[in-house]
Amino acid sequence: MDQQLRHRILMVSDFYYPNFGGVENHIYYLSQCLLQLGHKVVVLTHSYGNRSGVRYMTGGLKVYYVPWRPFVLQNTLPTIYFSLPIIRTILIRERITVVHGHQAFSTLCHEALMHARTMGYKVVFTDHSLYGFADVGSIHMNKVLQFSLADIDQAICVSHTSKENTVLRSGIPPEKVFVIPNAVDTAMFTPAHKRLDCDTIVIVVISRLVYRKGADLLVEVIPEVCNLFPNVRFIVGGDGPKRVRLEEMREKHSLQDRVDMLGAVPHAQVRSVLISGHIFLNSSLTEAFCIAILEAASCGLLTVSTKVGGVPEVLPDDMIVLAEPDPYDMVQAIKKAIHMLPYIDPHLMHNRMKGLYSWHDVAKRTEVVYDRARQCSKKDFLHRLSRYLRCGAWAGKIFFLVMLLNFLLLSLLQIWQPSDNIEEVPDMELSQDQQEDIQLNSCEA
Repeated sequence: MDQQLRHRILMVSDFYYPNFGGVENHIYYLSQCLLQLGHKVVVLTHSYGNRSGVRYMTGGLKVYYVPWRPFVLQNTLPTIYFSLPIIRTILIRERITVVHGHQAFSTLCHEALMHARTMGYKVVFTDHSLYGFADVGSIHMNKVLQFSLADIDQAICVSHTSKENTVLRSGIPPEKVFVIPNAVDTAMFTPAHKRLDCDTIVIVVISRLVYRKGADLLVEVIPEVCNLFPNVRFIVGGDGPKRVRLEEMREKHSLQDRVDMLGAVPHAQVRSVLISGHIFLNSSLTEAFCIAILEAASCGLLTVSTKVGGVPEVLPDDMIVLAEPDPYDMVQAIKKAIHMLPYIDPHLMHNRMKGLYSWHDVAKRTEVVYDRARQCSKKDFLHRLSRYLRCGAWAGKIFFLVMLLNFLLLSLLQIWQPSDNIEEVPDMELSQDQQEDIQLNSCEA
């Protein structure tokens, strides 16, 4: 790739491997495919257990596990200014040109975006979730997001619903927000070689068992479905505080032989659970974009899902049955899906998913966003400070002072440790054979 067109990207989030989830998978697969396109990609996250320092992953993907422990829900304790020295050093050492933050709930992401904009770097943010407007937590998070996106170059959302939500919460101009959906590794999620018979119908649920994922709905839906269809079994994978309610439901209705509780399922074993079923059930109460639905469809399962957030945008109508987040409506949707099963071809569905979703396509579309960010006009920091004053009568003044103090600390840090004294890291060059192996194995989706 022409060096003038090449991007040097720093992906930042508290959520990354060895933790598993939608954000973690998104960062990993996107990074691998951007590497294939010729860009340099570095990941910055906090330490996980004994995993601290610099690690290398497939394709030469470099990961900085900074020695900060998670505070709550895998998030680091907000430090605001104390993270500036190490983030500044990484940006200079790796000769970064674009900082890409992921997930509004990530403390490390917000701090990296703040420091990067203070230093004049191009900044992109991807929002992976939907948030409300009424509860205290959402109000606080929306104000933090408004601060982080006040001076951003471009933003990405995973669905059109997510874009509307982000624009309303942060006040960012809609023309700065791109919609790029997630994807699925179709090489990893393949249907069973032999089609399952429909004598016994297996409905699979793989989700965190929390309120937001609709675990309370499952408590009401599962007994009703088992009562209507004696040949239906459920497999529930996942763990969380609502697991106790599901266990109690199973005991109360004597469904131990028809509802299997697997507990937490490692990502490497998700396919083996999916291909043992006919229908995938998603009961989320809010969802920007459900990657689990893509994985189930790639394995040839018909999906039944609540009609919330960006879920209606994920699959064609003949591959999913939507229902309102209401027990009765969900039971009716499952009944409809059971009658549709004889007409479902898992391998045909898998081949359709190959054409619909590709991480290569996601990477190329993200590359366009980076190009757009690079073309944004350059303005000095003091001129950009005025953007924070528009964040509210009192909040705007507070944000203004926070950024001004950050600029002063950066100036002092530049005097104490000049940029010229920070050694730049040479790029890792892969052999042609290594590049071909990565292209075949890592980005086949």
